[in-house]
Amino acid sequence: MINESALLESKALRNSVLERTEVLDRVKALSLLPDGMHVTTAMVATYFQVGIKAIRSLVVDHRTELEASGYRVLTGSELSSFKELSGIQSRSRSLALFSRRAVLNVAMLLRDSEVARQVRTYLLDMEYLARTRQPVDNPVHRDTTSLDDRIDERITHILGRTVVPMFNALIETSGEHRHELIALREDVENIERKLCWHHRRISGLEGEVPTDSVRASIKAMTWQAFERHVADLLRRDGCTQVVVRQARSDRGIDITACTADGRTVAVQCKNRDSRSSVPSADMQKFAGAARTINPAEVALFVATSHFSREAQAIADLSGIITVNRDELEAWSAGVRLKALR
Repeated sequence: MINESALLESKALRNSVLERTEVLDRVKALSLLPDGMHVTTAMVATYFQVGIKAIRSLVVDHRTELEASGYRVLTGSELSSFKELSGIQSRSRSLALFSRRAVLNVAMLLRDSEVARQVRTYLLDMEYLARTRQPVDNPVHRDTTSLDDRIDERITHILGRTVVPMFNALIETSGEHRHELIALREDVENIERKLCWHHRRISGLEGEVPTDSVRASIKAMTWQAFERHVADLLRRDGCTQVVVRQARSDRGIDITACTADGRTVAVQCKNRDSRSSVPSADMQKFAGAARTINPAEVALFVATSHFSREAQAIADLSGIITVNRDELEAWSAGVRLKALR
């Protein structure tokens, strides 16, 4: 079997597997811009857990190859049109965009990234299995877990390689129903991400692969680090003007932001033991702040635990969106919050 480092050296090998973009979400869910097709340089850096300078340097060294994979820089009227259609708010005079193929291309070129290394390894593993897998003659004796894996792989393959491209083609030619199609495509992509997420969790519980590190990573965060983590998730999902207050006298609001379509956002973060629950008093304080003192159109209460019945009731009455431990883990793994669309 070919070693993953071979992808770093062989352009021909990279080109031969460039269409397998579903591997990106298998390793770590890739969040897209509101257009559902592209990511920015900062989003690529976040995905691979490296600095923006590393991605920009890679583009300088391999620009021609990346452009062939879908990398491009928007300026002038093209940039204005893209901002209008996608809802992005930015004062920059240029915007570098990566398609999913371009992101996969980056994974095959980026040396100093553990995520990129995992993508390369997974990519070659899938190629090896595709070329060596033999048909099973007697279905009665098939291993149930292996069959579930193949079904899961087949579903994600259909969503990522057939359904989403179909939506892309429709969006390109549609005018009147463009926004509705984009919303539908986001739903399909969310289903794909959730399938990958649940598959990893189930596999971890069955002992097939190491347990996902998302929960452990969140558990190890200080309250300051947790607030910064939530702020990064907001930015990843297209929010702008994200401000982390990082103060004890925040009047119940830890983070403020604006969604991609301009709605104001107020967030309360509670980093507490997962065995406890958020009490009604905390929810009442946040409801007063987000609805009276500093009114916001989207009010999010994000916690590393679950919410008490009374706290959830207050949230429902006040129009506050709660994000509990399980939802936080899924959000951290790449599933977008509907409230931020």
